[in-house]
Amino acid sequence: MENHNHDIHVDMELYYKRFLDLMEEVKKENPKYVESFMEFYKATEAPGALDTKTKELISIALAVKAQCEYCIAFHTKNAILAGATRKEIMESAFVATLMGGGPCVAFMRYVVDACDQFGAK
Repeated sequence: MENHNHDIHVDMELYYKRFLDLMEEVKKENPKYVESFMEFYKATEAPGALDTKTKELISIALAVKAQCEYCIAFHTKNAILAGATRKEIMESAFVATLMGGGPCVAFMRYVVDACDQFGAK
């Protein structure tokens, strides 16, 4: 009989907070860099031909493909805030696995934990 330990989860809130803390730390000595980066982020994620939710779902797929835990946390949380469902988020991660193979499948662990911790419905 297999023993699956479902109590092992990655703290995605920590990744999210650590990314925001990094931006604050960098901003102390390089405010123009952080301000420019955040303006670029806001302009890119703003509704246009694609709505913000769709752009965040694309960002999740790219984050999984890039194997970036911080990006997965950040974009999963923002996708949920933009109205994305767990199913939409997971399907975005599946697209990354199509393009990235086994390593991306492994990084879906972070997506699952982010969905759980950030309240994806």
